[in-house]
Amino acid sequence: MSHPYASWPRCWPISGCQSTHGCGGAETERTLTTRRISGSHFDAVVPFTYAATMPTTARSSSKLYAATMFVAISVLSGLLVAGLFLPLVATAGVGGRAIEETVENLPAELATPPQSERTTVLMADGSVLTHFYNENRVYVELDDISKAMQDAQVAIEDHRFFEHGAMDLQGTLRAFLSNSAGGDTQGGSTLTQQYVKQVRIETAAQRGDRQAVAEAQESSYERKIIELRYAIALERRLEKHQILERYLNIAYYGDGAYGVEAAAQHYFNKSAKDLELAESAMLAGIVQNPVALDPTNDPAAAVERRNVVLAQMARYGFITEEEADAAKEVEWNPEGIQPPRNGCAASPYPFLCQYVERSLLANPAFGRDEDERRNFLYRGGLTIQTKIDPKLQDAAEAAIAENIDPEDPVLGVMVMLEPGTGQILAMAQSRPEMGTNAGQTFFNYAASREMGGAEGYQAGSTFKPFTVAAALEKGIPMTTRYDSNSPMQYKGKTFQSCEGPVEMGDYEVRNSTQSGNMDMARAISTSTNNYFIQLSQAAGLCNITQMAEKLGIEVGPGVDPNWVNLYSHFASLTLGALEVTPLSMAEAYATFAGRGVHCNAVIIESVRTKEDVEINVPGADCKQVIAPEVADGVNSLLQGSVANGTGRPGRIPGNYPQAGKTGTIQDTQAVWYAGYTPEVAGIAMVAIDKTNPFWQSDSWRNRTPSLDGLRLPVSGSRMSGSGGQDAGNWIYRPSMTAALEGRPKTDFVEPTDEIKNGKPVEVPSVKGLSPSAAQKKLEEAGFVVGRTQTYSNRPAGTFLGVSPTGTARYGQTINLIFSRGPRPDPKPEPKPEPAPEPAPAPEPAPQPPPGNEGPGFEPPGDNQGNNGNNGNGEGG
Repeated sequence: MSHPYASWPRCWPISGCQSTHGCGGAETERTLTTRRISGSHFDAVVPFTYAATMPTTARSSSKLYAATMFVAISVLSGLLVAGLFLPLVATAGVGGRAIEETVENLPAELATPPQSERTTVLMADGSVLTHFYNENRVYVELDDISKAMQDAQVAIEDHRFFEHGAMDLQGTLRAFLSNSAGGDTQGGSTLTQQYVKQVRIETAAQRGDRQAVAEAQESSYERKIIELRYAIALERRLEKHQILERYLNIAYYGDGAYGVEAAAQHYFNKSAKDLELAESAMLAGIVQNPVALDPTNDPAAAVERRNVVLAQMARYGFITEEEADAAKEVEWNPEGIQPPRNGCAASPYPFLCQYVERSLLANPAFGRDEDERRNFLYRGGLTIQTKIDPKLQDAAEAAIAENIDPEDPVLGVMVMLEPGTGQILAMAQSRPEMGTNAGQTFFNYAASREMGGAEGYQAGSTFKPFTVAAALEKGIPMTTRYDSNSPMQYKGKTFQSCEGPVEMGDYEVRNSTQSGNMDMARAISTSTNNYFIQLSQAAGLCNITQMAEKLGIEVGPGVDPNWVNLYSHFASLTLGALEVTPLSMAEAYATFAGRGVHCNAVIIESVRTKEDVEINVPGADCKQVIAPEVADGVNSLLQGSVANGTGRPGRIPGNYPQAGKTGTIQDTQAVWYAGYTPEVAGIAMVAIDKTNPFWQSDSWRNRTPSLDGLRLPVSGSRMSGSGGQDAGNWIYRPSMTAALEGRPKTDFVEPTDEIKNGKPVEVPSVKGLSPSAAQKKLEEAGFVVGRTQTYSNRPAGTFLGVSPTGTARYGQTINLIFSRGPRPDPKPEPKPEPAPEPAPAPEPAPQPPPGNEGPGFEPPGDNQGNNGNNGNGEGG
């Protein structure tokens, strides 16, 4: 193998000599006798003797140049020797082993480059949700970079890269002389030295060490010597092609593109392996000055620099002159530029993106604190997989946009989760763009404050299934009946809070739908308020708040963190007075769909490093929080709500087994539709935007904001104030229809007889007790207590006992029997009246002549009356 510096000139050109390969002729030659200090990939020429063989007539004209050359080489060589070897003199002497150890002392970041790479977030179909990066870089191997790109970079930055070692003495000496004359530190660095510089900058930037970043870029010979020492060591460790690969991946190509792959994608919308000659030359030229030569800033300068690169490639034999000329004719087309997608504002779904980012920044596996985690996210080159389906997301956004404009004074939300995994499938809202303009926002209306949300919303009657679940869990069966009249007063009634019994004050409740004696199935279908107030009394308010908590309910930022205890003091809890987030409501209903298995809502399915190592991320923590039989009972009841009750307007077409519940809050300021199948759970909500100036306009100045009958000012849609219609039919139904396409039609599990009818229990004896004491004992045993009267020989009002006795179903109605007094004597039967005499038979009517129709009846027509029942009525 020939020595890498075999092509060095053996003599140096004097004034007027233009040869780059030495200057011949006795009259024009200066011979420099040298001693060579050799090491692998490094040779330094040190002055030893100087002999002039030039004729006398030429010497006088070249004395100054000769002196300059002597001093230049001496100083340069002295600096290099001092910089490379003097640190060892104090301890070991300058032996061969010491020199070997010096160049082997390579920093870890150079052995394993710490290049920042962009993190990519993928959706379910593999499309990109966004990138996160401080430096937009995608590392690729040299085989994935076109040969034209490799040649272009070498030709313009270091055309002798494959011939010299860590230092190119020709280039270094040329730069030294230029710097000495002009006073500035200029070029001369080899491609390896440039790579070392970039790694030192990158390492310092990753540490957040601004001083080290500045030192790695300062204009000084000290910096050059440090870089050269590391370059020597690097070239002993790596092959030339390995160094070139790393250089092409760390170089900055302007406009936020770090590394050749990101640059190719950004400027030309293609991979680096597909770069053509003209494209390669343009990218290679940018490296010299990534700001001034950025084609997005100055296309003319970029094209001019590209042509310089092409000329250099032809000059050094990488391409022919004809190829260079043809590439110079290629026009620059800025239409290929891809706008950088960095962070959430640039994502097509910014609020999904925001949820991903906040989830990662809360993950301890990414670092000890948020700063470390952010640095890892933005520099780590991670691949993050979500289960967000863009088709479902688009369907949900389209369903909302069909009736609600971003600038309307209401907020529309749709969330879909996967039962059993907690994976968020879609999360849409009526203001899908991030920003400060009209119709834009920075809040995710479905999420909590910690995850980018703004506030919570009262849940209305969508909270009633939590009361049902608490009752079934306590053993109160679906057949439990209450007289649910309207209005009903609960003053003095005792309810069970988490801190003991509480007596209600003046609290009157009206039904907004049907009234009467009913069981649980009818009550949930009609959303009858007073049934659920009585059921919550039997189930216990504390059991209901605890049920909501374990199902995943998350309250709004204005709610006391101790809400489980606090709200167990209010009978209005079951009517949905608590402010909750839509996403947590989806979690709760997904728990019913999953037969009692609760999963935290999660948006990240997996995270892998650039080395393809999976990082543990917090999972959904799925666990059984209520018995499957209890969930089956809730599912059965809520199927009836969709089939025959207030939930019918949101019914999903296609004969899917489905369940759901509507909700409307006080003054109709928000309406809900919560529903699910065994495969997908969805929550739709529409609420007034309290911050919108519309509600302070003259027409609303002295009125309470309400959705009831509201015509939205921008979209023109007319709202009914019904959860079934506004949230169910408008948003939930089309969104879930898209979500269920291609999914199986899985049946719900039929509830057990015990859940339906209650378990057999002994009716306690109430002998000798007063009516109030008997009622208390029966209620404590889990029975509903009613009152009935019967005739007896005891005085009227006397407490006689209970019925039935012995064994009854838990939750069954046990009646207290009171005497009506003795049965009154029967009244004597009246004497029969004499029968009237029969009237004479009438004369027969004359028959019409043949062919004539007499007055007769008309056959029934097709015009049927409208019963006016649209199925939209619901409870509060």
